[in-house]
Amino acid sequence: MSLLSTLFAISVAFAFIACIMYIIFGQVTVRKLRKNPETKDKLGFEFVSGWDIIKVAQALSLPRFMTDKFKQSPLSGLFADADILSEHTTRFDRVLARLFYWLYAISGFSMILLMLLDVTGLFDYIESLA
Repeated sequence: MSLLSTLFAISVAFAFIACIMYIIFGQVTVRKLRKNPETKDKLGFEFVSGWDIIKVAQALSLPRFMTDKFKQSPLSGLFADADILSEHTTRFDRVLARLFYWLYAISGFSMILLMLLDVTGLFDYIESLA
């Protein structure tokens, strides 16, 4: 098995786990937030159905200085309000959000990075050395 195949398999495994956590996080946390009248309109703009699950996980996962910057920008309606969401979620919800969001982000970025490195021929060069 080549290095590219091994790294791609790891990335796909992360993506698969992220998909399972997407469903769990949506059913456990975001469903609760959608039913709450205080948080119902604070979940961010929803481009497609289920997009708010990613926005809520992002708001609960990113560092505070980044969410504060998002809140001050003219595009603040696109992002979920991290302050209100933190008040209405439990510690378990926030841990689940961080696990889901970072697995989702790492798997996506690693697939793009692997694709770019493969296009540049880095993996062919590494295999020619062995």
